[in-house]
Amino acid sequence: MRLSTYAFLASLSVLAACGGGGAQRHDVPASIAPEVITAPDFADASPHPATATAARRYAVHGIDVARFQQSVHWPSARASGVNFAFIKATEGGDMVDPMFASHWRGAHAAGVRRGAYHFFYHCRAPEEQARWFFKHVPRRSGDLPPVIDMEWTPTSPTCTIRRSPEVIRADAEVLIRMFTQHYGTAPVLYTTVDFYEDNQMWKLGGTDFWLRSVAAHPSDRYPGQHWAFWQYTSTGLIPGIEGKVDINAFAGNATAWADWLARRAQP
Repeated sequence: MRLSTYAFLASLSVLAACGGGGAQRHDVPASIAPEVITAPDFADASPHPATATAARRYAVHGIDVARFQQSVHWPSARASGVNFAFIKATEGGDMVDPMFASHWRGAHAAGVRRGAYHFFYHCRAPEEQARWFFKHVPRRSGDLPPVIDMEWTPTSPTCTIRRSPEVIRADAEVLIRMFTQHYGTAPVLYTTVDFYEDNQMWKLGGTDFWLRSVAAHPSDRYPGQHWAFWQYTSTGLIPGIEGKVDINAFAGNATAWADWLARRAQP
């Protein structure tokens, strides 16, 4: 099911003009074994030439979803190259994403490797946020490591503060420690270019990074930083998913993916 370089680039541009995702694929299995890698067969509503070209070098692609993705036909998405999904579970210390339970069940049933993420709230203690996440995201052997999403929140209706880099990193260290102890594997840390630079996040240890970079390869935006996942577009169009969706690539080939899962999936 591997696409050629030409076919993948065509899917990112030509299909975008046709509308891309949303329609369910017909005659797809209800589930594909999680260890099977399906190649990307999707589009982008607004592809950036630099990232579209670079993304084709990676064999394993996936998505992240939240309440904005109201309709997902997971078998169609799985057959079209969604090998993993990071699903929003919680935010702060009192919010649960209303689509979490549905996405969580649907991804697993279709054979998509799933992981949950927590959106960090700058106005609550990290310990409280960790306990809130633990309350809603079960421990399950084979699931992806949990994710901590740390970024600035300038449009938040309740919390737009910007604390010092030292305080930000101290909070991250608390969360990393608590998540590691609870799930038996270290979390993945998602962040953006400005947040990473402002808070010198490269000083953190004990985590893999998931980096957002929609206009260039991560090596250009985060020089020298090792990463496990790259969010390369927020305008993806995938069969089975209504509307646009974030698409991500894993930093390695199929063998590296299997090795990473053996080391980093929940025990």
